[in-house]
Formats: sequence, structure tokens, C-alpha cells
Amino acid sequence: MNRKQFLLLLVLVAVVGAAGLALRQRSSASWNQAAAAIGQKLLPHLPVNDITHITLTSGDGAVNLVKRDGLWRVRERSDYPAGFSQLSDLLLKFADLKVVQSEAVGPSQLGRFGALPPGSGPQGGTQVEFKDATGKLIASVRLGKKHLKKTAGESPGSDGWPDGRYVMVGTSSGTLALISDPLDSVSTAPAQWLYKDFLSIENPRTIAVQFPEPRQSWKLLRASATNDWQLAEAAPHETLDAGKLSLVTRPFSSSTFTDVAASDSLRQTNETVLTVETFDGITYVARIGRGTGMDSPVRLSLSSRLPGGRTPAPSETPEEKTRLDQEFKTQQTRLTERVAREKQFEKWVYQVPTASLEEILKTREQLLVEVQSTNAPAAPPSLTPPFPAVLPLFLP
Repeated sequence: MNRKQFLLLLVLVAVVGAAGLALRQRSSASWNQAAAAIGQKLLPHLPVNDITHITLTSGDGAVNLVKRDGLWRVRERSDYPAGFSQLSDLLLKFADLKVVQSEAVGPSQLGRFGALPPGSGPQGGTQVEFKDATGKLIASVRLGKKHLKKTAGESPGSDGWPDGRYVMVGTSSGTLALISDPLDSVSTAPAQWLYKDFLSIENPRTIAVQFPEPRQSWKLLRASATNDWQLAEAAPHETLDAGKLSLVTRPFSSSTFTDVAASDSLRQTNETVLTVETFDGITYVARIGRGTGMDSPVRLSLSSRLPGGRTPAPSETPEEKTRLDQEFKTQQTRLTERVAREKQFEKWVYQVPTASLEEILKTREQLLVEVQSTNAPAAPPSLTPPFPAVLPLFLP
């Protein structure tokens, strides 16, 4: 080996050594950065108040939650209002998520954690994107597999219970974090984000159901909230069974529906119509179509005839009149706001569980006391001997 070759070898060794040192320092810095993130927030500077658009995407589909005119809406359901509790829970969770564990991973390792891009099959994750009013991306998080924890004494075949989830900030950050929340509420199903507590019918005065078969139709009414229900135009042999009225006289006391349906799903001529008039002057009309599965389509509408004033009693003092007039005015304001709030839900068709509707839509015959047939067979003769009920006691 001559001197020139020796010098060339020394230069080559120096270059390789410098490259190795740089790679080691880079790897060390990456691990130190990951270690420093443990215990810190996943999104430390998430501006929650600036977020007006949330997109959730997975292999099963996508949902867009958009804030418009101060109200969150579900775009995939014709801008139906989104549930505020679900939205606030989602935003507060992401603003407060903390890193439990963090490490650098390469693209080839993402599938093992279920953190590949959405649509990549079973190994694909769920992408969550937060945007502002201009459409600018504020933050993006990809959700991977849930972390499962086994407890002592658990069966060997059990996978454990979820206590966290693998996530990646961005789309190609190269760092995978483990958080202590499995984020079970994050779903790309639009039905999971719908606002469902919009209707509660109170103080019904009359309840009527009009079936496609007229003879099964009926109407119930009562003079006051404390009076018993009566069957309108009842025949002499028709007597209401009070034990069957509990669910019938509380229609939609808790509004329950599974999803918002297409607007053309109620174009039927054989629909059933439920009409409820309240003592407050509000009339609710529910048009119910024939169900095709577990649910039935329902379209709601309401109108109101609120009294314009209050008739004072002759015995009222000026102080009582002022107080009662103010209470009446406050009540009317609340009713007006309630009608306006509930009326906005008229434009959608709802998928309501058929089983819950059947509890309300009983036929006329089902509401009556069962009349025993006069042609019933006579009771069999008694086999008891004709002895007196109490035998006399004879003493010897």
C-alpha cells in the first residue's frame, strides 16, 4: 500500500465515522425528544374556540361536523343539528390528552399499531382533522389500535380491556404516542353525532291516532290534567282499560330515534297519523310510515294557538294581578321560544324504533277492557259432597 492509498483510506474512515456519529446523535435526539413528550399534552396548543370544522375519516366512511351560525351540524345528514354534549366532549378530550409513552416508528411499523392511512384495510386508522372557519388545517391526529391491559386472574384467552390508544400527530410525523384514553366515543357513523333530545310532549289534553283502517282509530280526551282519560264517541259496550293507557298517554315523553332518514322515505298514502293537543295550546302531528326493518320513518310537525292574554279573577288585588300577569307573560315567552326551537326539526324524517311506536299506537280494540264471550262453556259441576261447611262436634 503506497502513501496515496493510505491517505485515501484514512479519509474514508473519517467520513464513515462522522456519518455514524451524526446518525447516532440524530437517533439519540429523536429518543430524547420522544422521552420529553411523556406526560405532556398531545396537542398542547389546540385552539378549541377557533375550530369550526371536524372531519372524522376511517375505512368505514367519513363524517363532517361543521359549525354554522353558532350551531354544530352533521353535513352527511342534511345539516341536522349535532349533539352539543358529544361535540364538547370530543374537543375537551383532544385538548387535554396526555402522552403516556412515545417512540419513533418507521412507515413499515405503522400497520402493526393500526395506524396506516384510513382505507388501508384492517391496519388502517381513523383520521381526525380540526379546521378553522377558512378551511385551514389546525391539527390532525391519526388514531390507531386500542391498547389492551390484562388484569391478574384473567383467563389466558382474554385480550384484556382497553385502557389507551396509539395515536400519531399529523400524517407522517414518525412518532407514535400512547394515550391513556381509548377514545371509544370517536365514531365516523353520522348517527352517533345527532342531537336527539329535541322533543318532549307535556300536558297532553287530547291524543288521537288515525289508522289506515278507520275502525281501529280512536281519540282520548280529558277535561284537566287531573281528570281521567275518556274515549271519544265510545259505544255503550266500550270501556277503557286504565292499565293499558300508561304508555299511550305519554307519547314521545322521551324522544328516541336511531337516525335521520332520507326525505322521500315517507311518501306513502297508508301512513298512520298521531295527533296530540296540549293544555298549553300546542298541537303535535306525527306521520308514521310503514317500517322496512327495525325502524319506521316518522315526520313531525307542530302548530300553536297560545292565548293572547289572561283573564283576571274578580277577587284579585292589584298586587296579585301584577304578579300573575308577569308570571303569565314569562310562561308565554317560554312557550313561544319552545315552539320556535322545536319547529326547526320539522324538515327531517326520523327513523324511530318500531317497537317503541307499537307501545303507543295501540288499536281501538287493544285499549278496551276485554269482554268475555257469552258463548263460553259452562263451568263443570262441583265434585264437593253436599256436606255442611262446619260439622257439629258430638261428645260421647
